[in-house]
Amino acid sequence: MRQQGLISDSVIIRNFNNLRNDNIFVSNEVKNIKDITGIISRKGLDKVIISDGEIVNVVSKSYSHLPNETFFGQVENMLLDADIKTVTRSINRDNRSFAVDHILNDESLKVTVKNGMDELYPMLRFTNSYDGSTRTTGSFGFYRRVCDNGLHISHSNIGFNIKHKGDITEVIMPNIKQLIKKFMNNEFYSLHRKFEVLAEKRVDNIEDYVKLTCQELKLFTFQSSKENPEPSLNARTVIDIINRESKLLGTEPNMWHLYNAFNEVLHGKLKRSFRNQRVTDSKLFDFTYQLAQ
Repeated sequence: MRQQGLISDSVIIRNFNNLRNDNIFVSNEVKNIKDITGIISRKGLDKVIISDGEIVNVVSKSYSHLPNETFFGQVENMLLDADIKTVTRSINRDNRSFAVDHILNDESLKVTVKNGMDELYPMLRFTNSYDGSTRTTGSFGFYRRVCDNGLHISHSNIGFNIKHKGDITEVIMPNIKQLIKKFMNNEFYSLHRKFEVLAEKRVDNIEDYVKLTCQELKLFTFQSSKENPEPSLNARTVIDIINRESKLLGTEPNMWHLYNAFNEVLHGKLKRSFRNQRVTDSKLFDFTYQLAQ
């Protein structure tokens, strides 16, 4: 396995450019606090997890550490064994929490929204963390090619078990091809129909809709300050994205653009855990869908 950037060349299809490619294979180890300090610690605070030379978590004696090399490496092998070719991107947040997206770059699985220029592909996201902020999980989502967005609104998860046998950790997963087929036959296309509903709902006053969404979901404040009613930096960013995408795609501003603009700020600017982002993304999508009906 290649440990700079991400995952072996054999699973990468190279017609996706400029995907984020962080190094997720930072040095990591677990040490007993007593061995480090010479002082006995209280029960439950027995070991520390060290990532890239920095303590990022304090855990109990029974805690089993799952290194990225083991988890993401076994996921890659599973996809290779199933002959599933993907484009990958990796995210490293302060050497503490990590995500790897496997985008199924298969034209037969692609869907488009509105006029056909807005392309989406099914995506598998796997997360792991050393600081406890994110569980070791697998979930389905969507990759939106026009803006490099990941849409994390699916309720379909990739279930697996992690077995620890001494120093050996094994990730046991079900038949991934069957999981993908089930996702595509059910939730993927039902959500695609909702995307079309959003795209058909025109947004005439962008600023009003952005303000309403800010007030309802409390992602960030709409006003710059109590004294300044002008849109805040994040609100202006959302407005700019909506205008940019509608021009790029040759359509009028609509609720699909509104959702994706907030999605881009949520995943690109706001400091939240992967788990929190997924929950918030789902709430954001449900709210904009209600507005579109």
